[in-house]
Amino acid sequence: MRPALTICWHYLRAFIIIYLCLFAGNGLAALLPITIPGSILGMLVLFTLLTVQIIPVKWVKPGCHIIIRNMALLFVPISVGVMSYTDILTAQFGPIVVSCIVSTILVIVIVGVGSQRLHAEPGEKP
Repeated sequence: MRPALTICWHYLRAFIIIYLCLFAGNGLAALLPITIPGSILGMLVLFTLLTVQIIPVKWVKPGCHIIIRNMALLFVPISVGVMSYTDILTAQFGPIVVSCIVSTILVIVIVGVGSQRLHAEPGEKP
């Protein structure tokens, strides 16, 4: 019985930490004068807590594994919500495709140049 309670506590602790960071992010979003989603700020709060090692990674890992394993299921409501805007999407199809292609090429170029500079020898020109 003891190991089952320990496993349940690990999952509960992970989800409590994740939700507390989400609520902290939502609170920050309400206080800031710029519009950044609270979920993004919550992820940044969680990232900061993990990076500074205030919270050990092993505390959050069980909950993250469950969320990642079921990620496809979590995208279903968003996909259904997007389907209600098909008229806007079809009207703006060209700009959407162009922006996706340009941003993808821009990211590939920036990552490639950055990677070459990062991995270059100190006296070598990239």
